[in-house]
Parts: sequence; C-alpha cells; structure tokens
Amino acid sequence: MSLQRFISEAVSPWMKDEGPDSDIVMSSRVRFARNLKNYVFPILSDREQNLEVIKEVRSEFNDVPDDHIGELELLEMEDLKPIEKRVLVEKHLISRNLIEQSKNGAVLLSENETVSIMVNEEDHFRIQCLVAGFELKKAFNLANSLDDWIESKVDYAFDERRGYLTSCPTNVGTGMRASVMLHLPALVLTQQLNHIIPAINQLGLVVRGSYGEGSEALGNIFQISNQITLGKTETDIIEDLQGVVMQVIEKERAARRALLDNSRIELEDRVYRSLGILENSRIIQSKEAAKCLSDVRLGIDLGLVKGLSKSILTELLILTQPGFLQQFAGASLTPTERDIKRATLIRERLELEYQLSKKSEGDEQ
Repeated sequence: MSLQRFISEAVSPWMKDEGPDSDIVMSSRVRFARNLKNYVFPILSDREQNLEVIKEVRSEFNDVPDDHIGELELLEMEDLKPIEKRVLVEKHLISRNLIEQSKNGAVLLSENETVSIMVNEEDHFRIQCLVAGFELKKAFNLANSLDDWIESKVDYAFDERRGYLTSCPTNVGTGMRASVMLHLPALVLTQQLNHIIPAINQLGLVVRGSYGEGSEALGNIFQISNQITLGKTETDIIEDLQGVVMQVIEKERAARRALLDNSRIELEDRVYRSLGILENSRIIQSKEAAKCLSDVRLGIDLGLVKGLSKSILTELLILTQPGFLQQFAGASLTPTERDIKRATLIRERLELEYQLSKKSEGDEQ
C-alpha cells in the first residue's frame, strides 16, 4: 500500500459497497478517543513527547487483529505535502485538527480505508471505523475490537468513576462518538428539516454538515451524532442514535413520496435541469456542483435518472474538492481555475459513466 493510493483514488473501497438503507444513509461511523496513561496529553505535550508516542505506535501496532481490513500503514503529517493532507481530510480519513493544530501528528490507515487511527490529534488516539450504509453496530464492533487490540499493547488513561480520560471534557466517559451520514434532499426541499433538527438536539444528539462541527451541509448531506459520552454505555449511545436515525429515514422517504405524488413535474424539472448543468457547464463552483449532484442522486434513487450509479454523488463530491482538483492538476490552482477544472472533471466522469452503462447493456443483450 502506498501513499499515492490513498491520495489518488477519490472513492475509498468501502464507499463502493451498498449497505442497508443506502438510498438515504451514505455511511456509519464510530470513533473512540483514547489517551496513554504515562504520557502528557497532546494538547500540552511537546515535540519530543509526541515523537515518543509515534515511536511506540510504530513498534507495537504491527499485527493487525482483523484480516478483513488488511495492513495498517503509518503516515506522519510532517512527511506529507499540504495538498496530500488536504486530500486525506476530504476523504474523511483525518480531521482538519490533525493538520492545523496537532504537533507531530500521524495516522494509521487500513488498505480498504475503513479504519483510520489518528495519532497525536486532540487525544493520543482517535480510532475511527467507517462503513457503508446504515450499519452502526458493524462499525461499533470493528472499532471495539480495534480498541481492545490497542489496549492489549498500551495502558490507557482511565478512571474507575469517570471512564476514559480525554482532552475535551465532552468526550470523557465512553470516549465514543457515533455518527450517521444521511442524504436528505426531500426534507430540505419540503422545509421539514428545520423543524426536525431542534427535536433531535433535545434528545442529546447533534446535526452537523458532512465534515462535522462547523462545516456546511453541502449536497444536502447531514451528519447526526451523539453529544453525550458520560453516564451512558456504548450500547445505549448506539441504540439511541439508531432509533432517531430510523425515524429520520422514514420521514425522508415519506417526503420523497409526497414530492412524487404532488409535485412530480416540478421535481423532474429540477432533477433534469441539474443534470443538464453538470453535463454542460464549463465553469462551476463547489456549492452549485454539490446542489446539482444532490438533485441528480435524488433522481437516481427515485428511478427518474437512468445510466448513472448511486455512488456518483459520493465520488464527485470528494473528487471535486479543492485538494483533489489540485492533486490531479499537479499544481496549485486559483479559485477560477478550480471551478473550470471541476466542471471539466464532472463532464468527463458523467460521460464515462454513460459509456460504461451502454457497454453493460450491450453485454447483457
């Protein structure tokens, strides 16, 4: 496995899978925050102490506990170019905090990119597991097994009364954040989401954009996650989140049915106008591209658009981010140059998708 593989391929292998409820749920994630008992926490540590942590990771984390994830590769942030780090953020493999605020950070990545273990971020370890579709329990079981594997090699900072000790008080306890990424265009179009979000917040959950706290919900993609980690078990957190997400899924499906029944021609017009923009634009900004991609994905899910795969939204939302565009161009680009490159890349990708679809139809005949 090479750094180039992680950087050059927009779609992580796990993104190609279609998990349960994949028409609405794009991914499920579970993350554990952990610190080492005999080390200063990263927010107060110096370079030498952080390098000691990385040294321990390099020497201890060799035998991978699960054959399904493949080998883990260690990438140190100071060895990466700014564009390479940005690409890893765009793929949800590392956080912005790891490259902007951490000192001597690193990440362990699995071959299929399901597993990402950030080192020396806000905490010594951020163990993240990502899976396609609505599979919270699957993500939790994988993260839990990795957590047990790491704990068999190192001593965690743990208090019998408070639980796992973390840099941020909001993570103390289980240290677990569980989240689900959902595509909710119908709830946005019908303006129902504005009423649903406050109700979700009252249940101890939070709704954010696709890149977490402080990010915008590009392409009508929202992340729902738990806020409380203390006083609840991991099972309680997973079950609470799962119950709320199931209700949101049902509301999104009902909103989609209502749009088809009551506003079909307007919906079709919106979908095909967006598809036309993507197929013909010579310059397009990221927000407009995300909006059009969301419309087209909705059209695919409702059977209005043929010849395009569901993964086109996920792939192109990542592929057209600033880091990827500049990585492919092999140079820094101005905002206008990025907008031109984005439009070109989308047109070429859609054309390739149509060609593959026609070939598949020909092979079947």
